[in-house]
Formats: sequence, structure tokens, C-alpha cells
Amino acid sequence: REAARRDARATRPTRETKTTTMKTMKTRAPALGATTRGGRRSAASKTMRSTSRGSEASRRRAIANDAVLDATSAVNAREALKAFPRVESFAHGPTPLEYLPRLSEKLNGVRVYAKRDDAYGVLTGGNKTRKLEYLMAEALAVGATMVMTQGATQSNHARQTAAACAKLGLKCHVLLEDRTGREDENYTRNGNVLLDDLFGATREYRPGDQGLNMNEELERVADEFRAKGEKVYTIVGGGSCPRGALGYVRAAHELLDQAREMDIEFDHLVHATGSAGTQAGLAVGLHSVDSSLPLLGFGVRAPQPTQEANVHALALATCAELGIRPIERSKIVADTNYVGDGYGIPTSQTIDAIRLFASTEGVLLDPVYSGKAGAGLIDYCARGVFKPGDRVCFLHTGGATSLHGYLDSFSS
Repeated sequence: REAARRDARATRPTRETKTTTMKTMKTRAPALGATTRGGRRSAASKTMRSTSRGSEASRRRAIANDAVLDATSAVNAREALKAFPRVESFAHGPTPLEYLPRLSEKLNGVRVYAKRDDAYGVLTGGNKTRKLEYLMAEALAVGATMVMTQGATQSNHARQTAAACAKLGLKCHVLLEDRTGREDENYTRNGNVLLDDLFGATREYRPGDQGLNMNEELERVADEFRAKGEKVYTIVGGGSCPRGALGYVRAAHELLDQAREMDIEFDHLVHATGSAGTQAGLAVGLHSVDSSLPLLGFGVRAPQPTQEANVHALALATCAELGIRPIERSKIVADTNYVGDGYGIPTSQTIDAIRLFASTEGVLLDPVYSGKAGAGLIDYCARGVFKPGDRVCFLHTGGATSLHGYLDSFSS
């Protein structure tokens, strides 16, 4: 591989060489077969046949060199990822990739597989743990004594951050924003909120109807703790920053490796998308190894243009973090038709999806993220967007611990 890389670099023109060559072609030679001002055929046309074979050989060499460089780029992306520190004790290895036969039978023969990130790691499971592996490593590196983050009342991210801090012996303080308007004790004290308490986190509440920028509010409160002597490491909502998104670059590589080992060629990869980190990381991971697997995020909060713009911006920043070429905007696709009345408010389709996954496969979705993604998956199968025989990977982002705060949604 090293020899191929050196040969490719030696034979592939540099950007400067290409630019000089193009300028020379434009200023010194007419187009092939063109006539000069005097009406005579250009000299280039006379030599066209004699040079065509050489041109074809050059073209083939260029294609071969590009292929070598693409393969090298994929290797380099994986190697670049290894350079970032990561708390490996949060995980027990790759999450299962399993076929869901009874669910597939209910979904018109679409072959559904689940990438079980709901079972990822020792922090009660969920996609945020992959991000926290990199974020908490950075917190330890800077000597933090306290970690702060923010999210909604039933935030999965806050719960997993609190668990991570407990495991590492750090203080944890979270800001919880009311995004549903609910005041019942079952919602405000049960589910993830109860687990935050058990993990030893302290918390503050913020109203959701005052237009607060929660990441800015997070920094303001962190400064108050810093003034008291704490070394505070702050994590943006959802852990959705370039360093956190690396967790899902790695997850994309892991999934592709598993699919190859199991001899599965997926037609679609779908998941829930909210704060953008999971989708951005997956998109960059696939992009970094030139995978053509279509990726679709089912939105849970923002309108489609906003969601896609947020994901693409973070994906570009993650590419820069890794030092790889930028990702195209066309690779970021979200469907926000399953949000319903808003974030954290399950629709009837959400509840139906949770019941169907549970009753056919013993798999628990949550009412905020994976339940809405499950609703989108089911609807795509029912409408024929996903066709019988298609192989669809459903990346399960977790969150079932919040079910205990939604008793009223299942009362019927």
C-alpha cells in the first residue's frame, strides 16, 4: 500500500502542474480538429490519431492512480481517527447488528436489520455514549473537575453524561430545558431525570418559551462555577460538536466492517436525527471510505432545511477535524414529516412504532428519538419507498429509559 501510495503521488500531477498545463493548453493550442483563422486545419488535428492511444493510456493511468489515492484516503481516515484520545472503558466492543425477521414480515418483506446502539456501553446505553468517549477523554486531558451539559427535561445525553462523570469520578451539573410544557411529576421526576439523580448529577431548569440559546446559557453558568474554583469542561447539547461526532465516524466504519463480514449489502441506513451529531458523524464516516450507502435521518425537532443545514455544517467541521476532503451537501438527507406537534411529544405513529418493535422483536424504542425514526421506517415500508427485499439498517439510538416518563402516552 505504501509503495502504491508513493507511485501515485509521483505520477499524479500536482494542482500547480495542472493549472500550468491548462493555461498552456488554452494559450498555445487550438482545440482538437479546430480551424485556424486562416481556415486551415490545426496542427493538433493532424496528430490526433497518433496521440489517441497515448491519451487513452494516460487516462487509464490517471484512473488507476485515483483509485489508489481513494483507497489510501480511506486508510488515512481510519488512521486519523485513531489519533484522537478516547475513553475505551465505556464500551464492551462493537454493538450487535441483527436481523429482525418478525418485524420484517410485518413490513411487507423489507428486510430490516438493527444496529443496536441502544445497547452500547456501560452508561445505560444509547448513541451519546459514542460521542462521550471522545469528549470525556478531552475533559480528562484538560484536568476538568466538573463537566456540564444541557438538554431537554428527559435528555438521554444528560443521563449518559451524568453516568460518565460518575464512572470517572467527576462532578456533573446539567441544565434541563422544558420543551414540552409538561409539569406532571411523572415526566419531570421519572425516567432519565431519576437516573440523573442516581448518578449524582445536580441540575437546574430553564423555560423553553423564552428563546434562550442553551449553549450560551451553559457557558454563563459554567463561568459561575469557574469563579468558585471549579475546572469546568462544557459539552454542547447532544455532544454534537466535531470532537463528539467522531464517535459516529467510528460507528460508520464499524457498521461497514460488520456488514462485510456478514456478507450484507445494505440498500439504506436510517436513524433518528436531532442535534445533528449522529448524522454528521455517520455521513462523514461513510464519506471518508467512499461508501455509497444512502443515509437518511428522520428528524425529531427542526424543519427539514434547518436540520439538513445544521448537519452539513457539523459534517464539514468534522471533516476538517479529521483532515479529510469536505463532504458534499447532497449526502445530507433528512425527513422531518414524523416530528408531529414538536420535540418530545410522541405522535400516534410513534406509539404504534414503539408497540410494534416491542411486540415483534422485544426491542424498546423511545418516544422522543428512535420511536419517531421507527414511525418513519414503518411508513416508508407501507408506502413502498422501501421495497420488498430491500435491506434496511435501522440504527437504534436508544433512549428507552425515558419511557417511564411517558406513562400517559400509553394509557390507552
